[in-house]
Formats: sequence, structure tokens, C-alpha cells
Amino acid sequence: MKMTLRWFGENQDKVTLRQIAQIPGVDGVVTSFLDIPAGEVWPLERIKAMKGQVSASGLNVEVIESVNIHEDIKLGLPSRDKYIDNYIATLKNLREIGIKVICYNFMPVLDWARSKLFYELPDGSKTMFYDDAEIMSLTPEDLLKAFQDQSDKYEMPGWEPERLKSMAETIKKYDGMTEERFMGNMKYFLDRIIPYCEEYDIKMAIHPDDPPWPIFGLPRLIVNRDNIRRFLDLNSSPYNGLTLCTGSIGANRVNDVPAIISEFAAEGRIHFAHIRNLRFVSDRSFYESAHLTSCGSLDIYAIVKALHDNGFTGYIRPDHGRMIWGETGRAGYGLYDRALGAAYINGIWEALSR
Repeated sequence: MKMTLRWFGENQDKVTLRQIAQIPGVDGVVTSFLDIPAGEVWPLERIKAMKGQVSASGLNVEVIESVNIHEDIKLGLPSRDKYIDNYIATLKNLREIGIKVICYNFMPVLDWARSKLFYELPDGSKTMFYDDAEIMSLTPEDLLKAFQDQSDKYEMPGWEPERLKSMAETIKKYDGMTEERFMGNMKYFLDRIIPYCEEYDIKMAIHPDDPPWPIFGLPRLIVNRDNIRRFLDLNSSPYNGLTLCTGSIGANRVNDVPAIISEFAAEGRIHFAHIRNLRFVSDRSFYESAHLTSCGSLDIYAIVKALHDNGFTGYIRPDHGRMIWGETGRAGYGLYDRALGAAYINGIWEALSR
């Protein structure tokens, strides 16, 4: 297991590489270029410069999150081949600096959704909150404005303004999109890129849909054990795998997260794990709690044990943290609570190993 922390890049992140390097047990960072629009090739020189900066801090960079997929690929439009060719060119460039895993998602138009980005808990910490009734009462434009108003001027991953400026128009393009057709568009993408992934030794790790149910009528597929199996069966290569996000899969109380991990980790199909806890307020209402098992509704010990006992050797990062001790910054991505999460997960892993 390799412990990492997400870092958004110089001038994009209040948390510095120097601070991350001081967290015991953190081996590297997971990063991306938020300003490069989906569908464009990532320039090799810029990739090399990022690698040099991270290496100079004493950290590794072997995971990218995310190389966003152009909407035409998800829609299955004739123009998708051009954008898939660009995706393959980016993979080739990332190979040059030793990238081993790409975390990505196939969620249409919208990425993850939350009602509040800085919901205050009784202890004074602030965290992200999801209430399905509130989300469903909004239009997509209302939700986008709410994100922009709450974001403290930080660009939120998955909510890049360039990608969402024509959100309502793009949502309409999904009218009549069936689950089978959407899954077919996934397969087309995988079958095009996986041979290059095998050549470049880069594993693709799809992130589950967040939340794991439809919003605004858009299809959601990576939501439970059966759909994950369907997805993996689209392309049997071990380079086609998962980012197992406990908060995304665990948001549906029906999902047995440790059992899902045990099944797919044993098959070598989990390449990356996002570990976070959440506390349910109701079936479709929750806030993101501290990582400690007793603070939330998920059994983080059982989750980490399922990874450990089933031969997981990939990358882990503590997922969204609260804002604590007066810290401000990008919602979910402060330093202090994620550092506590990394220490907690590392402690469980060491105890299991010994």
C-alpha cells in the first residue's frame, strides 16, 4: 500500500508540498491540471515540470486524478474518436514521468454533488453535507451557482467553469440515453484505450458515481456491486479497474462496502482507494465526518482490513476532510483533517500487518 494525498498544483492549492512531505507515512501526491479543458492533450513539458517540482519536495507522483473525459465520448458522438486519440496522446506523455494509475469518472455532465460545502458541526468543524431533497429542489443552474457562491473562490474538481458553462444545454443531449447505450459508450472508450494502457503500463481506475443514484435525470452506473461487475466485464484486462471510494459507494446504505472491496481487491481490480467516513442523517442525507470509525456510519477498520487481507498493493488517499482548527481553503481539502486521516489509516494498516 502506498499512502498519498491529493494536491492540486502550484498556485491552485493552499496546502504546500513541503507540508505534505511532513505527514508521516505519506509517500506521494495525486495531482492534475484543472485548467486544461477535457479533450485537450496534456503538454509533455508541463507534465515534466510538475514531476520535477514534486520530486524536489521528496515526494512521488504516480497517480493522476483526473484526466477528464470529453462529453462527446460519454454521449457516443461521431467526434469521440478525435477526443479518444487526444486521451491516448496524454497517456503516452504521462508514461514519460512514470505515472502508473489514472483515476477518472464517466459521470455525465456533473461530477459529485453536495448541498453545502462548509456545513458547521456542533464542535465547530466544517464539512460537506448532502441532502437529496434539497438537491432535487434545485435546477442544475441553481446548483452550479450554489457551488460558486460557497467555494471560497477555489475551483472545485469536477466543477470546472469551462466545462459547465453550457451545462443545461449538455444535460438536454442526454434525453433518451438508456443505461445500455451509456454502458456501450463506456465499452467503446475502454476498448480503444486499454491496449495503450497495457503498452504504457498505466492502469485505469474508474471512480464510482457520487451520489450513487441519478440526479437531474442523468444516468449513474458505477453505483453498486452488480454494476461494478458489469463495468469490469466490459473489458477483462487487469488494466481496467477501480478507484474504490468508500464515501461514494457507502452513501447507499444497501451497499456492503467491505464485501465489495473484498471481492474486487482479491481479483486485483482495485488500483486506488479513496477512504472517507460519513454520518447518515437519513437514507439520502449525510455529512462527511472525521475518518475515525466511531465518528461516522462506515466501518473504516473493516474497510481497511478488507483491502489488507485481499492483497491490495495499490495507492490510498484519505478522502475529503473537515475544516478544523480554524483552517480555510478548498472545501474537503484542508491539510489538518486529511493528515489525521492518513495517520489513522496508516495505523490500522500497520496493526494489521504486524
